[in-house]
Amino acid sequence: MFQTLPEVLAGMRRITDCEYARVESLHPDADALMVGSVDPPVGEWIELQEGQRIPLEKSIAARAVSARHLTLHDGDEITKGIVGGEARNYGLASLACVPLILGNKVLGVLLLGAARKNAFSVSDAPYLYQIGVQIAAALHTTGETRQALTVRPLSKNGEHRAAAATEGAGRFGEIVGRSSALRRVMEQAEMVAGTGATVLITGETGTGKGCLAQAIHALSERRNSPFIKVNCAAIPTGLLESELFGHERGAFTGAVSQKAGRFELADKGTLLLDEIGEIPLELQPKLLRVLQDQEFERLGGTKSIRVDVRVIAATNCDLERAVEGKQFRSDLFYRLHVFPLHVPPLRERREDIPLLVRHFVEKCSLRLKKKLDLIPTEAVEAMTSMDWPGNVRELENFIERSVILSEGGRLQLVPLENPAPAYAASNHAETLLERERSHIIEVLRTCGGILSGPAGAANRLGLKRTTLQYKMQKLGILRLEYLD
Repeated sequence: MFQTLPEVLAGMRRITDCEYARVESLHPDADALMVGSVDPPVGEWIELQEGQRIPLEKSIAARAVSARHLTLHDGDEITKGIVGGEARNYGLASLACVPLILGNKVLGVLLLGAARKNAFSVSDAPYLYQIGVQIAAALHTTGETRQALTVRPLSKNGEHRAAAATEGAGRFGEIVGRSSALRRVMEQAEMVAGTGATVLITGETGTGKGCLAQAIHALSERRNSPFIKVNCAAIPTGLLESELFGHERGAFTGAVSQKAGRFELADKGTLLLDEIGEIPLELQPKLLRVLQDQEFERLGGTKSIRVDVRVIAATNCDLERAVEGKQFRSDLFYRLHVFPLHVPPLRERREDIPLLVRHFVEKCSLRLKKKLDLIPTEAVEAMTSMDWPGNVRELENFIERSVILSEGGRLQLVPLENPAPAYAASNHAETLLERERSHIIEVLRTCGGILSGPAGAANRLGLKRTTLQYKMQKLGILRLEYLD
């Protein structure tokens, strides 16, 4: 059962910068934990051995198992009892116990120990829970999961060692990196997470604004309530009001039944309004009201509905300029601008690129069932030197293509330059329609698939939105492929 876990624990121990890691599986009778893999490997001088049975009532991890959430322990608490032998021998001063949950079932617990005090905090929970899910899968099955979990890009023969490059890497949910620019954003996000204040996240397309919003929700008191996302640019203007606030039966043609909107679905939780700059002017007063009073009426209804929703808004456009251009209400802007967070573009945190490369190689290898053991130094250097106008999303897509084409356990990069469009034949000059298609796609990528608004593709192309939509349909361009 545990034959693949030593590699996983060793890599995770380096990444989390701790001195000790151990997995225990829950006994079928649910009254004891069975000692599994330990890293560093146990010696004869260690009290606990693999396969040893620990009664649940005597285990420091019992609370993590019963409560199904991360528990933190420090000081004398971890030097006593059954865990005390390891704590003393490894010089541990703090311990984190992570429940290993698969579906609705607790399969065991992961114990992480560090020699420094207060080494772990609740902000580590999103990352540790992700680790826990993977290890739970390893406890549940071997075979396919075994191959996936041993995918760790390690270098050999003196080439770039990705594991070493990621030592001490911090993770905040799905956001990877420890650059000073990113750390400032993470610190501010952690400060605001527990307050319930409205947050406005700005940043270029592909920087991870949605991931940051989800991390804020996970660190808030609303973490056990719904996290609802809506991309305001992906919904036709005429349907956006119904999508946000719901509608009554007969409110419009096709409204054959009552429908709850996203605000109702997010009650007691968090609602992410992505691409908030695409909200039409006529709908902005209703949004302002629900932000101020936490109440609204469904489309076609007269009854006020009260909700308790925390709103996080995100945008890649300049809302202040939109306010100056009378395309966005100033009162709504100031109501959203309670706590602004700006996610830096990837070119301003290049030191995070090696960490992201490893993260995405592991993620893609697991999903694509390809084993990669080596990330060449020159590959990392090449990717670090790129500007990545599409930011983290572009880097992830590039690595996924490279993983697909890699052979022999070594990451092989696809050409870094933009490939020729699939529709362009190599034996003839580009036609006018082909050139027009290329230009529209380029602008859509830059705008993150946004069509209207001051930062939208239609405005940049000097076209009406309806004209642009007609051209896209004619040229076979799908806007959903370029949405932020």
